[in-house]
Amino acid sequence: MRFRPVRFLALLPALLLGAFISSAAAQGTATIRGQVTRAGDGEPLPGVQITIAGTGLAAATNTQGRYIIQRVPDGPQTIVFRWLGYVPVERQVAVSGDMTLDITLEPQVVSLADITVSAASREPERIVEAPAAITYVDPRVLQTTAPTGQAPLALQEAPGVDLVQSGVNDFNINARGFNSSLNRRVLTLLDGRDLAIAFLGSQEWNTLPVAMDELRSMELVRGPGSALYGANAFAGVINMTTLSPRESPGGKISVSGGELESYKADGRWAGLFGEGRFGLRVNGGYSSNDTWTRSRTLVDRTALQQEYAEAVEGSDITVGLMSSPEVRALIGQTCGGATAVCAGLDRTPQGDRDAITAAYGSARLDYYLNNGGALTFEGGASQVQNEVLVTGIGRVQVAKGFKPYGRVAYNSNHLNVFGYWNRRESKEPQYSLASGAELFEKSDIFHVEAQGNTDFMDGSGKAIFGTSFRQYNVNTSGSLMRPADDDRSDKVYSAYAQLEYRVTDQVRLVGAARYDEGDLFDGQFSPKGGIVFSPNENHSFRFTVNRAFQTPNYSEFFLRVAAGAPQNFSALEAGLRASPLGAALAGVPQGQLFTNSATVPVFARGNADLDVEKTLGYELGWKGALTSRVYVTVDAYLNNIKDFVADLLPGVNPAFGFWSAPDAVPEQFRAQLEGAVKQNLAGISPLAAAGLTRTEDGNTAIVVSYTNEGDVDQKGVDIGLGIQLTNELRLDGTYSYFDFTVNSQNAGDQLVPNTPKSKGTVTLAYQGISNGFDGSLSLRAVAGYDWAAGVFVGKVPSSEFVNASLGYRLTPNFRLFAVGTNILDQQRYQLFGGSVLGRRVIGGLTTTF
Repeated sequence: MRFRPVRFLALLPALLLGAFISSAAAQGTATIRGQVTRAGDGEPLPGVQITIAGTGLAAATNTQGRYIIQRVPDGPQTIVFRWLGYVPVERQVAVSGDMTLDITLEPQVVSLADITVSAASREPERIVEAPAAITYVDPRVLQTTAPTGQAPLALQEAPGVDLVQSGVNDFNINARGFNSSLNRRVLTLLDGRDLAIAFLGSQEWNTLPVAMDELRSMELVRGPGSALYGANAFAGVINMTTLSPRESPGGKISVSGGELESYKADGRWAGLFGEGRFGLRVNGGYSSNDTWTRSRTLVDRTALQQEYAEAVEGSDITVGLMSSPEVRALIGQTCGGATAVCAGLDRTPQGDRDAITAAYGSARLDYYLNNGGALTFEGGASQVQNEVLVTGIGRVQVAKGFKPYGRVAYNSNHLNVFGYWNRRESKEPQYSLASGAELFEKSDIFHVEAQGNTDFMDGSGKAIFGTSFRQYNVNTSGSLMRPADDDRSDKVYSAYAQLEYRVTDQVRLVGAARYDEGDLFDGQFSPKGGIVFSPNENHSFRFTVNRAFQTPNYSEFFLRVAAGAPQNFSALEAGLRASPLGAALAGVPQGQLFTNSATVPVFARGNADLDVEKTLGYELGWKGALTSRVYVTVDAYLNNIKDFVADLLPGVNPAFGFWSAPDAVPEQFRAQLEGAVKQNLAGISPLAAAGLTRTEDGNTAIVVSYTNEGDVDQKGVDIGLGIQLTNELRLDGTYSYFDFTVNSQNAGDQLVPNTPKSKGTVTLAYQGISNGFDGSLSLRAVAGYDWAAGVFVGKVPSSEFVNASLGYRLTPNFRLFAVGTNILDQQRYQLFGGSVLGRRVIGGLTTTF
């Protein structure tokens, strides 16, 4: 057996997880407690983050501004008090016993240059010095997004983001071009846990196990990120981290309701026990709402035309007839008055759609070690019902999906080791609305990873290194894959490292590399190089080169589902029998030239020989605080992408060559018959003319499949601007420009980036210092663009969505709020084949205790 070092290294996390979970030698400890208030009026400040420098100890103030940090080591310590909108305070204390430390914070204009992020380098650093284009989502935005239950909306004000929505919770997030339905080009992490569904590689956004305002941070890195994050960090990384129990003491309950029959409730409690040795956090929530998604079963194929009529009114967009109507109505409705499955000519959907519901619960237990590290045990589950997803083979409705998970982690200053398990299970069938097929999935992801960091050369250099192992188990019960391909287990092994070296006080070199090897793809090497020039602490310029890759998902590798209604080629067979070739068909039973000529199935099939998609990106960026009130980012990029996994096409998979004549046809007539079949089909069905084949069992079918193809250059620029107009009023704006050139593509396909040429946002936000009010008003304008993803090909109209929020803190423990999305009710769809979006306004109350 060949020794593969990366596979050996990838097993180290499992060993380290057991070996390094030990505390440092015992020493004397003490408890520090106190209260944090606002200068001027003495009001208590909730949510202030308190850390003991050089340790893993941290806490946050409660609604009365009080905090407590237990097990602080004896000796000199530096305690840091920090919260956005206030001047940070450091206090040096000599700990020799329990003590009280009260602090007053002065309000100040927020300096974005002082924000710390960790996603760009997998280690904390000032955002202005990060060697990547990165967006830090303001806590105000997380607070505003939480009541909607629509986590991706927190990123709609970020520069360079393509955010498309169908229904209430079907979102696709991308950066810098070539978005798609079920997009997975942006890796999405929550506390290091990959949230992607194993089979599709995409996200179900309404299955998060915490509310958005329970996040410590949400960051978006734009651009190729495989050098540190591996497969599928193709266009960026979303990194979310939750608050630990000692950072979120006490309880919180939030309830809301509003348009679309929306109802939502979230709760959290966290606290310390065991003399501060243990921390516990429990979260739970439930939501229910109607949707903008509509059934499309009309037999005259005009359902999409009718649905999109108002959205395209006044534009030059023409919506054609559907290729065929969907054969199943949405859950809760009937098709023609009998059942959800259509039959007969009356296919008018009747009745009310069942509500889309989501529920979650999670618990986290932390054990705090004497060396400042922490051991975390976490588990939970979420369940969604009735959401509709737009896929390449048409729309799919999830009747009931269940997603449990577990996570264990050891975190310290220089070593982080963690492992997690994700499951996704169809408790009830998922329905293909186009074919009526019942689809099932039971998948597991097991992942272990270790990451370390160290300084060298007296702090001039820093090294970050890690290794990971992942195993996928996927079983679709034959509903999405052939039995021979189904119920499978596949592994991925990875190792990575990043070196940073500060050549001078102003110049820093960054180099990173990662190697990934898996059962389903050849080894991939992903390097990164960059230089960061910081003339002063408020400005930095950078140039980076990155290579990234995206692996095909299980659907693209192994899919086997009906892709349309069976075709009737009885007339074609009859014509061939009446032609001069009729004598050659004498040995073929009537009606069996095409196995069953009256019902030739149409299949969507995967391609097990697909290669990974690859991108090579060049980026030039500038981040700068022009003044204490003005912050600017500019990022220009040029990427080359090749070996796209094309949409489903006929005749592109070598495993399914053109149809062959039955064995009963004499050899001398076989080629002539096959040519005649192809020629006749060209005038009947171009799809069949290219895709008629024989499957593994020898039966005739029309097959559409995937292939690698194409070479594209894309370029663009993302600009962000933030201006603190007053101490309470802030103006933010973004603008993005995108363009592309197709260097090569397959005949019959079209490489469309599914991305607007230009888009921008403007946001005005108010945060009252002492009057309790907060609010925001934003505009997101997106130019129209072409869309092509699977069976859905068409134009998307331009849109101008206006969103707003308003909050009022009645007391330190009670806050009223209202949030509105698309408040002018502009009727628009954001991906062709998706639903038309309307206004949604909700209001509610949050209480803390």
